[in-house]
Amino acid sequence: MQFKISNGKRLIYVLMFAFAFLLLTFDFSLAATAAAKHYTDLQLPALPAIKLPKYERFVLQNGMVVYLLEDHELPLVSGTALVRTGSRWEPAEKVGLAGLTGTVMRTGGTKKHSADELNEMLEQRAASVETSINEATGNADFEALSEDVETVFGLFAEVLREPVFAQEKLDLAKTQVKGGINRRNDDPNAIASREFKKLIYGQESPYARTVEYETLDRINRDDLVKFYQQYFHPNNIILGVVGDFDSKKMRSLIQSKLGNWQRNPKMTKPQLPEVSAAKVGGVFFVNQPQLTQSSVLLGHLGGKFDSPDYAALDVLNGVLNGFGGRLFNEVRSRQGLAYSVYGQWSPRFDYPGIFLAGGQTRSDATVQFVKSLQAEIKRTQAQPVTAKELAFAKESTLNSFVFNFQDPSQTLSRLMRYEYYGYPSDFLFRYQKAVAATTAADVQRVAKQYLKPENLVTLVVGNQTTIQPPLTGLAKQVMPIDVTIPGIQPQAQN
Repeated sequence: MQFKISNGKRLIYVLMFAFAFLLLTFDFSLAATAAAKHYTDLQLPALPAIKLPKYERFVLQNGMVVYLLEDHELPLVSGTALVRTGSRWEPAEKVGLAGLTGTVMRTGGTKKHSADELNEMLEQRAASVETSINEATGNADFEALSEDVETVFGLFAEVLREPVFAQEKLDLAKTQVKGGINRRNDDPNAIASREFKKLIYGQESPYARTVEYETLDRINRDDLVKFYQQYFHPNNIILGVVGDFDSKKMRSLIQSKLGNWQRNPKMTKPQLPEVSAAKVGGVFFVNQPQLTQSSVLLGHLGGKFDSPDYAALDVLNGVLNGFGGRLFNEVRSRQGLAYSVYGQWSPRFDYPGIFLAGGQTRSDATVQFVKSLQAEIKRTQAQPVTAKELAFAKESTLNSFVFNFQDPSQTLSRLMRYEYYGYPSDFLFRYQKAVAATTAADVQRVAKQYLKPENLVTLVVGNQTTIQPPLTGLAKQVMPIDVTIPGIQPQAQN
């Protein structure tokens, strides 16, 4: 039996239901409003202790270090090989070589499978194998369903051991890099970041130099092969695998695919490039007439993660940054000078990083914005943090730290990185305890010791005609930076 409802009755029912829903919502809204508190009044539970999941570490006879971490939550397996290499060790006259090697290792195919065959086999299994080389590491990664891990790991091992660096794939990769060179001045923030590194580390430093058409044209296939042969050896690799597998079977699979890879007995740890401050102080400017705002960076050479004061410096970052931080409260909220503003001590694992402050502001507020940043940096040295500021900074630092361990792959990645850079495996626990123990006096001490307002290098990327008052209000001499791309090719200008 079917019941029919007239249109009139249907309308009445709909209106009745809507009215009841509004009443209910209104009641809940009143209750929520009555119960609402300021965020500072919220009582939050203590953070859970970070616990390392059970993992296995062993070394193959050829010297490859292996980490295994089982995680059966999803039927997936992923892995990463960290290779001790990086663009910082490529020849100065061939900048771009490391990046091309990392790209064409994968795109160029292997001795057993062409690039197209690799792509097809992986796509059929919704799997991936990727390689890259950045500033300080080489990376090879794979991801697969548990049922396909044997096949995919075999392809991963091929890419690691037997890349052929096909010439046509190198040509394609070079064309893509040239496109990137041509577009590199499109984003003012990218200009600021690139040129600021040159000011801090020096234009020829491996930590600041950029690939150019000229350096790219000097690179040939033999260079890629030689760069690969110099660094890709099992006793120069840390391999980590995490996911849905049985450790005994995975250990056997790794042994069968990588165990007979011959070690290089002459392999030594590459010597790190020396780092020193290229510029100490000064105001620099990149004129971009099309802009209606300025991108601003201030900073000086910084330090490393292994500093005994790293935890206190990280708490200092919390005092300066975020909602409730001094820079946000003063420069953005009270003075209204910035769309975004930040300041942070940014260390590196094995070479000095940068203390960096900056943001984006209106052209006519540029000088005032810079002066306000300078004033806040000096205030961290002169004015102790309050108990409220300290608590906020420590809580936000520890809270964000916990999110680095949301899943086993993140934890394994950290353990591998610590070993790669020679840090103790309990570094993360030392850091966490040090943050919790940081006092207001510690924050002021590190601000006085490590921040150097007199050494701040200032870079502005903006429109010279609309920056009023002019940058000479910051320094008598403002040094222009020419970002013209050397040897720009006519066909790449479109």
